[in-house]
Amino acid sequence: MNQKHTVSVEGLEMAFSTGTLAQLASGAITITSGETSLFVAATAASSVREGQDFFPLTVDYREKYSAAGRFPGGYFKREGRPSEKEILTSRLCDRPCRPLFPKGFLNEVQVIGMLLSTDLTNEPDILMINGASAALAISDIPWDGPIAGIRLAQIDGEFVVNPTIEQQYSSDLDLIYVGTEKEMLMIEGSADQISDERFVEALEYSQNAIQPIIKAIKELREVAGKPKKEFELVTCDEKVLEIVSRVGGEKIVESAKKPTKQERQDALNAVSDEALEALTNELGDDNFKEVHLQMALEELQEKAYRTAILATNTRSGDRKPDELRELESDVGVLHRVHGSALFKRGETQALVITTLGATNESQSLDALTGGPTSKSFVLHYNFPPYSVGETGRFIGPGRREIGHGALAERSLLPVIPTEDIFPYCIRITSEIMASNGSTSMASICGGCLSLMDAGVPITSPVAGISIGLVSEFDENENISKYVTLTDILGEEDHYGDMDFKIAGTKDGITGFQLDLKIRGLPFNIVKEAVTQSREARLKILANMLEALPEPRKKLSDYAPRIETLEIDPEKIGALIGPGGKNIRRITEITGASVNIAEDNSGKVFVYTNNQEAMERAIHEIELVCGTVEEGKIYRGIVKGIKDFGCFVEVLPGQEGLVHISELADFRVKRTEDVCKMGDEMVVKCIGIDEKGRVRLSRRAALEELEAEKNAASDSEESTDSNEK
Repeated sequence: MNQKHTVSVEGLEMAFSTGTLAQLASGAITITSGETSLFVAATAASSVREGQDFFPLTVDYREKYSAAGRFPGGYFKREGRPSEKEILTSRLCDRPCRPLFPKGFLNEVQVIGMLLSTDLTNEPDILMINGASAALAISDIPWDGPIAGIRLAQIDGEFVVNPTIEQQYSSDLDLIYVGTEKEMLMIEGSADQISDERFVEALEYSQNAIQPIIKAIKELREVAGKPKKEFELVTCDEKVLEIVSRVGGEKIVESAKKPTKQERQDALNAVSDEALEALTNELGDDNFKEVHLQMALEELQEKAYRTAILATNTRSGDRKPDELRELESDVGVLHRVHGSALFKRGETQALVITTLGATNESQSLDALTGGPTSKSFVLHYNFPPYSVGETGRFIGPGRREIGHGALAERSLLPVIPTEDIFPYCIRITSEIMASNGSTSMASICGGCLSLMDAGVPITSPVAGISIGLVSEFDENENISKYVTLTDILGEEDHYGDMDFKIAGTKDGITGFQLDLKIRGLPFNIVKEAVTQSREARLKILANMLEALPEPRKKLSDYAPRIETLEIDPEKIGALIGPGGKNIRRITEITGASVNIAEDNSGKVFVYTNNQEAMERAIHEIELVCGTVEEGKIYRGIVKGIKDFGCFVEVLPGQEGLVHISELADFRVKRTEDVCKMGDEMVVKCIGIDEKGRVRLSRRAALEELEAEKNAASDSEESTDSNEK
């Protein structure tokens, strides 16, 4: 029977325990921060599937509604497919864990995390990363950990480790940092145009901050860790590798130099056919596995790309390490949409569209673990099979699409105007037309241009670029030689060591993401990559601004127009009406969309691109929420008949007295001689006393209307005379 062990993290309110739950899993951990608890289990399959040539690591994070004391929605009252947050948290955990498995280890590994309880204060995503690290560290699965992660905020210029959800609202930095004991392994997050220098300081600060967590996981491994199992590593058959290298090695080297993706692929296909024929002739059909042919080709391609870069500093198409591919920026490429842009960098191409809508179009968020309940700026990224010249299933977005869209969204969010300046809901859709490296960064560039084309008053243009790395290691597994690469191709991403995406304005960084295939990144390379990305970013921004120097001053004719009204906050209920009846009526009879600010400030937003509908909606709102103004003419309904005059309702719920002497320009003996209950009457407000009582005059209203009519008639006669 397993014994329970618990260790606490020094300086952080975090604890790991094992030995109580899921004792049949390879490794199982419960990690707690405050009253937020998360369970993580790691398990590995005992064998490799036949013909498998990849490492099937699956990381799944799930939030249970019971953790927050809630019932799931829907008919079945149980959790359904993973939410966007669950998918992003799973990716956060997958990416830093993956590089630390042995090369050739292809047994399926599952890491499953389940939120057990949440205090709505401490974020569980950081717990998932550390829980997975601890579960793998104490398991019998071969893995070169531990790793640790924190979230770093910057509040009033000071760094704060693992801020609460409430503190995050005051932060201008959201950095998720994961590292080993010595080096950085993965980062992700956003910032409000933080400087490059401060960004590097944040990374160095985070590396020190994760050390207590790593120490705690090591302590737990000492007391509860299992001996690591021996698994058979899958490598390429030496005979197959020798034949493929002899037949196609030089041709693969030449294919890697070709300028276009299609040319490189065609050359590689020809090598593959030749190698298959040679293997069949020399070994026979039954004496080699086709998976070994693919592994040999992969190994030779990797060597071809890396050797050329390290030896001669040249890349495909004879490009230099810090050289951008050809840039093209265009805006207004589609009719009738609110904003559009086409951004191209080399063979990577993104068609990006901006749509503006009323604030009630904002996306609702479940907010199971706290945080915002909605967002009015969303970016959706789509990656169809034709973008890489292939066929495939064309269904909803997968984890990769959701992750890329989230990166582009948070990179643009810092420059989106607040709703009090631009009260619209904004949706960007990035349709990837062609892909050969860093489509998420192309989505940022194209998204920024489409926002500007739509007339969104962004605070500053944003561009993004990816920096790659090719490195060599000495006998102590330290990097002895390396080259950083600006604007990496898909192949350079696949066969390289790093994909470091950084987005920002001319003033600072707004979004970032780092993925590694090596086991850590020294800080001297980090600094070089950040500097290199800034130089490239400024060149891309210059190209973008040639297409459109600033946001358009005018919205598209097809975008909804907006008018902002301010009403008495106490009349919000009257405008909404019982069960929303009144506001629905206004929307239905006018065709305009009417939204009320959620901050109870009394602001009302009216959206429509039809001027007549706008005017009528405003009139209806004023009827409900307006106040009677002295000197203004109203068309009201007689609500009461008295000997001394009548009461007329000029606005809903607001009446005034028309004294009998103000009913007409002659002496009226009886009020009933002029009006009766329910009659419509034109009146003018001639005074409001200190008690708020309204005095109205039908006589004054008729005189003013008659004077306006005569003035208009005289003007027409004068115009006719001049024409004659």
